[in-house]
Amino acid sequence: MPDNPKMIAFARWCAERGAPVAPDGSDYDALWRWSVTQTADFWTSVRDFFEVSLEGTPTTVLSGQMPHARWFEGTRLNYVDQIFRRPLSDGPAVIDAAESAADGAGFEERVLSWSELARQVGAFAATLRELGVTRGDRVVGYLPDIAEAIVAFLASASIGAVWSSCGQDYSPDAAANRFGQLRPVVLVAADGYRFGGRGRDRREAVEVLLERLPTVRAAFLVPRLGSGAVSGFRPWRQAVAAQAELVPERLPFEHPLWVLFSSGTTGRPKGIVHGHGGVLLEHLKSLGLHLDLRAGDRFAWYTTPSWMVWNYRVSGLLLGATVVCYDGSATYPSPDALWALAARHHITFLGASPGFVAACEAAGVQPAARHDLRSLRAFGSSGSHLPASAYEWIRTRVGEHVEVHSASGGTDVVTAFAGGAPILPVRPGELSGPSLGVALEAWDPAGRPVRGQTGELVITRPMPSMPLYFWDDADGSRYHDAYFSAYPGVWRHGDWVTMTRRGTVIVNGRSDSTLNRQGVRMGSAEIYQAVEALPEVAEALVIGAEQPDGGYWMPLFVQLAEGAELTDALIERITSAIRDGASPRHVPDDVVAVEAVPHTITGKKLEVPVKRILQGTEIEQVADRGSIDNPSALQRFAEYRAERTRTGRVVEARR
Repeated sequence: MPDNPKMIAFARWCAERGAPVAPDGSDYDALWRWSVTQTADFWTSVRDFFEVSLEGTPTTVLSGQMPHARWFEGTRLNYVDQIFRRPLSDGPAVIDAAESAADGAGFEERVLSWSELARQVGAFAATLRELGVTRGDRVVGYLPDIAEAIVAFLASASIGAVWSSCGQDYSPDAAANRFGQLRPVVLVAADGYRFGGRGRDRREAVEVLLERLPTVRAAFLVPRLGSGAVSGFRPWRQAVAAQAELVPERLPFEHPLWVLFSSGTTGRPKGIVHGHGGVLLEHLKSLGLHLDLRAGDRFAWYTTPSWMVWNYRVSGLLLGATVVCYDGSATYPSPDALWALAARHHITFLGASPGFVAACEAAGVQPAARHDLRSLRAFGSSGSHLPASAYEWIRTRVGEHVEVHSASGGTDVVTAFAGGAPILPVRPGELSGPSLGVALEAWDPAGRPVRGQTGELVITRPMPSMPLYFWDDADGSRYHDAYFSAYPGVWRHGDWVTMTRRGTVIVNGRSDSTLNRQGVRMGSAEIYQAVEALPEVAEALVIGAEQPDGGYWMPLFVQLAEGAELTDALIERITSAIRDGASPRHVPDDVVAVEAVPHTITGKKLEVPVKRILQGTEIEQVADRGSIDNPSALQRFAEYRAERTRTGRVVEARR
């Protein structure tokens, strides 16, 4: 446990004001129960503890039920106000870092002080006003993870404009599929980004994107690589040149803050709209209490503006923490690049994907032996299951003092449903517990809560960061169908989880791609953990597909390591590993080699689209190609299904 965690201070503060929690603040279960049974009191306490400045007296803290719950009606605020409420200083607010360049196009790391950040945000806000941008207008960013993305977002939010962004690894068509729905009036883009030791020139893509967005009235180009001008774009330096005071506008509590997009694996990406007040309260709670983030900390999480973690990390500024951006590959120029970054900038909280940890482990990286990581207090992981072995690797290779925060949440609520807490023990392979304010349960098919067995992840009480609505969903039908069609008035997230009897949470996989053999539900995580530990297997994808004749087909697709072949001996090793590591029921019907396992651009395996392809759906109907890291990889699964259907037998697919 960290020294004097803020969560204990919060619990004691609440106890002094009559909350039914332990006076010494040490009982997390009591604190959580109060947070989900007396919801309005809990979120009022979060507001008061973090001294959120609200204008007006709420007519009610919480009214209505999901999906129509409303928070703090009658009040006004601005997310940006909370960031700049402290006296401005010359201390670092944003550190803008990038990988080293092998192509000779060097890049100097930059630091924006709190004073300079406020100046640039005020300047761009003034530029937006001069362009006639008003409340509710949309400003979009096609940018790498750089300081300018933060400036543009905060400036937009300060005047009531709505922000949306994606990284430049998206194609211009994929970006337009998202931004075009919003009908934006301003576009901010960069001339390129860094990855794998060289600059990736995106001027042509930027120009194409602008053509695809006919509603844009003004576009600004950030010279990230210094590659040159782009037709139709104004220089970014002009946009932030003014000396203008930053005066955030007070907005209704639920005024839209940003639009995040679903992954696009089930059709056109859905625009998910979140509000100023809900995000502000949720992120103060999550970052301030669960991550124990505070002023002076340095907060880094390897991400892109395409992923909700970017938005989550920016909110570190709400607590007075320094936010560290990183433009580049997590494993260049060496597999320990992020650990070097953490040492260089004395990062206190570093986040990355389970895949990054696995890559470090496979490469034999020794972070603590090579780098001074004494400042690093915690490591965060999200996006997929963090196996138990990763906890041990962090303990022995990074440091026993580094607490592991594995979390599971979603773009839908831009936070974690479950994860770590400074007053809970860390159990390898498990999430420490449901987050405060999250009425998380696992339900069986009859809608009954279950413990110690896998069930559907549901949320039974409103959270302030739940979507206000989906973009272009006037009657709310798409929003309702996404979360509330299975259990009226209860949020069904689409994950299988196990609520253990000791209070921890185990995420077993997506419920709509869940394996279900003979009525026994299984998640995919255990299979991946067993198979991907084999040196011959680079990555795996398992699918459980219901068949028209009532049968059930469960193939395992493996991307082999370089030089490996899918021999009978290797298939036996794979099935034995699954049988020993999970159960005989987990052993697949077929083991098939593929050139690549497809993912979303943010790194999630495309289990659901592949399942639908194997069930006969055309590729174009199951996925937006622009949101996939390797669209051609999907074709292999369509060919495999066609061959299997034609021959009625298992297809030999060895390499």
